[in-house]
Amino acid sequence: MSQRVAFIGVGNMGAGMAANQVKAGRAVTAFDLSSAALDKAVAAGCKPAGSVAEAVADAEVVITMLPAGKHVRQVYEHDILPNAPKGALLIDCSTIDVDSARAVGEMATGFRFGDAPVSGGIMAADAGTLAFMVGCDEADYPAFEAALTPMARVVFHAGALGSGQAAKICNNMLLGVSMLGVCESLALAEKLGLDPTRFFDIASKSSGQCWSLTSYCPWPGPVEAAPSNRGYNGGFLTALMLKDLKLAQEAAAKAGAATPMGAQAEALYQLFDGLGYGQKDFSAMLQLMRGKLDELA
Repeated sequence: MSQRVAFIGVGNMGAGMAANQVKAGRAVTAFDLSSAALDKAVAAGCKPAGSVAEAVADAEVVITMLPAGKHVRQVYEHDILPNAPKGALLIDCSTIDVDSARAVGEMATGFRFGDAPVSGGIMAADAGTLAFMVGCDEADYPAFEAALTPMARVVFHAGALGSGQAAKICNNMLLGVSMLGVCESLALAEKLGLDPTRFFDIASKSSGQCWSLTSYCPWPGPVEAAPSNRGYNGGFLTALMLKDLKLAQEAAAKAGAATPMGAQAEALYQLFDGLGYGQKDFSAMLQLMRGKLDELA
């Protein structure tokens, strides 16, 4: 008998993730406040539910992909925990604050709960090649890994509850900062009369090599799959990078950690978002550095 999975939140990221659960032969019941998102999930083979309570009623695994910590707390407290079968595996894949992840875990008495935020963006969600960072009890980790594998390129056990969120916000702060460095360098290369694609060839095989350059190059051309070759559409939205950087700065303030580069990155992505480019991929920051925002129209 197919494993019964409830998937709550089948928007841009959740749609592909739920579809990959279906492809793995699991019986997926989906719910989303957006009827269009739910229709897309149904087209991918999911069974629709009229409410969260209905979706989780007989689920063995519940996966949530929600916008923010307040939504996660509310949905678990009012809809999932009172209605899901005791012993169900509860996996929150949202990117939220560490405190909210731990608070939900404390509420989830009688359940196996873990935070498992993702890295990889919409393309990876569709392809089933996301990276998951799981915070859970060590004894429960094999069950989480098995549940997540159809959606994953790799699954990491980050540590105890909340560790998945900690790993995610630290990783994305690093990503946001490194992308700004790549964008600045490409913009400077152009100003100095150096062909940016030639600079890419050099830097990608020199000490400046990094993922933001060689796997996600913001300059159109060198990396075929990068959003820079699709008008900076799709990929990882600037608004989502800004959300993660804000979470990192909040966590840093609580922990008393100095993150000056993270703070500057947050300010720059906030500026870019405020100019109206929140729905463009975060690598579009290159055009701000170049003074070529008209190319994003």
